Amino acid sequence: MAGMMDYRDWLPIRAWPVAGDGWQVDWAWFGDAPLSEPFFQDSIEAMLHRPFNQALRCRTPLAELARWREASPGAPLRALIHHASRCGSTLLTRMLGALDSHAVYAEPPPLDALLRAPYRDPAFAAAQTGALRDLLSALGQLRRGGERCVVVKLDAWNIFEAEALQAAFPQVPAIYLYRDPLEIAVSHLRQPGRHLVPGLIGPTPLALASDETAALPRAEFIALTVARLLEAGLAQCEAGRLIPVNYVELPQALTGRLADVFGVPDDARDALLARASHHAKRPQAPFEHDTAGKRAEAPDELVEAVERWAMPAYRALEALRAQP
Repeated sequence: MAGMMDYRDWLPIRAWPVAGDGWQVDWAWFGDAPLSEPFFQDSIEAMLHRPFNQALRCRTPLAELARWREASPGAPLRALIHHASRCGSTLLTRMLGALDSHAVYAEPPPLDALLRAPYRDPAFAAAQTGALRDLLSALGQLRRGGERCVVVKLDAWNIFEAEALQAAFPQVPAIYLYRDPLEIAVSHLRQPGRHLVPGLIGPTPLALASDETAALPRAEFIALTVARLLEAGLAQCEAGRLIPVNYVELPQALTGRLADVFGVPDDARDALLARASHHAKRPQAPFEHDTAGKRAEAPDELVEAVERWAMPAYRALEALRAQP
């Protein structure tokens, strides 16, 4: 590593294009701090409040990721989690976070940026596969000493970039996690996710045309967005690229049929299931089933819209999941 910085205690936290300078990467010093927050963005914000990161910022060209991968290859990517949003994906990452052998990242912003980069910069497509491998290697550094593999949960809208990930990591298994779309829709009616705010997340195949969005009642817009996510997930599952997993299978599926996918050792299964007794996004609170409450809360117009738009893809996913 002569002549280059040692990034073993650092993680890439942002990737973005700069006019005239190409793609850049921001890094933050994490040391051996665990990623104990529900989302990587939460961990980033916590670390940026530390005096060291306020005093010293590190920014490099994207090409530095490739040089760092050559100098210090990270732990290999073990599995990917795609999901329909509000369907238990955070529970999976929180459970896997109990394993010292797994570096678990929930929706890392630089990965989303590189996955969707070709929508803004079509020329980036030629470099995308290498850039994805370089980034995941940086995320897989042995910061804490015991890491043996990496697991990544994508943003829900990254289901449209599943093939880019498969091109970069053809041997890495991936799942598609979903649940009854009415329950997803009620959650977004209560508190919209970022992808349910038109224009907020930037270019994505998930987005509807602005005039179409403006003309839709709120319930229709939510149901149609959930439907588009489920339809995209269904297409990937039908192609054999993703394993369909229903929320109702959690948490036992992680220590059961998915144990080999995620590399869960037999002697760790009790510890993982113990984590499932707490709320995934508020770990200090006990877990409570919310299915009945969400269904009871759904207004008639949402029920009708979900039945029209989202239930066909959901039923097809369920039929696929039932196949031996």
